[in-house]
Amino acid sequence: MSTNAKVLYTGKTRTSSGGRDGTSRSSDGRLDIALSSPGTAGRGTNPEQLFAAGWSACFIGAMGFAARSMNVALPPDLAIDAEVDLCNADGAYLLQARLNVSVPGIGREVAQALVDAAHKTCPYSKAIRGNVDVVINLV
Repeated sequence: MSTNAKVLYTGKTRTSSGGRDGTSRSSDGRLDIALSSPGTAGRGTNPEQLFAAGWSACFIGAMGFAARSMNVALPPDLAIDAEVDLCNADGAYLLQARLNVSVPGIGREVAQALVDAAHKTCPYSKAIRGNVDVVINLV
């Protein structure tokens, strides 16, 4: 951990009762969910869906930061369809991911510049860089 970093927020959760087939609850109670393994008939969500939701939300925030610095107004219907795959290769589990970014009403070159800037600054993108195969599609 960086000793000179200013902590802006700490998300705290407790996962119990079976991990992927258990429950997770945040310390403030705002998140309280059942978990289930991907592809099962369980009633809960799974870590891959949670990661996809968190990353895409953070990425939109990073796009907003980039847009402000470029003097560009993001459209209200900007959307990201995030896909996070749980894979197995030679007995080892790994993730791969895609962000399909829709920026209606913005020219392709500007939209690509926004996406590129966001991918450089988004904390989730930084965290997985070099560890997870990522494809970002401008759709």
